[in-house]
Amino acid sequence: MAKKEIDDRFKKFGTVSFTSISKVNDFVDYLEKGKVMATKCKDCGQIFFPPRADCCNCFTSNMDWQEVTGKGKLLSYSKLEYGPVGFGDDLPYSIALLDFGDYKVFGRLASELSDQDVAVGMEMTVEANTLPNGQINYVFKKA
Repeated sequence: MAKKEIDDRFKKFGTVSFTSISKVNDFVDYLEKGKVMATKCKDCGQIFFPPRADCCNCFTSNMDWQEVTGKGKLLSYSKLEYGPVGFGDDLPYSIALLDFGDYKVFGRLASELSDQDVAVGMEMTVEANTLPNGQINYVFKKA
């Protein structure tokens, strides 16, 4: 009997990956291609970020990928001086929430942005990013 190969692509996501197996492993493949993706329910139209494999609105698994494009409005951000285990070398860094209209995206502000560059209400974009350790994530940049 052949051993089943485990799809652990998700271990490449983030500074520290706390999970290697996910039903949305394709998210990592898209990031490697420079695309930040959400999922959209084909039945009810609900958009999810972070991506989900199952819709919590109509309970279907009939999902499709949708690229996060355009400009989002910065709703909130916070500069972290202390971080969880594994994130100490990144400090300080800022986390933020962008509103893209039909959905919101939570993530990090790009490290090159200074405190003076950031203001609630400003327009930002989201971009795939490769970290110094070879891991991948996405960051928010000034539009």
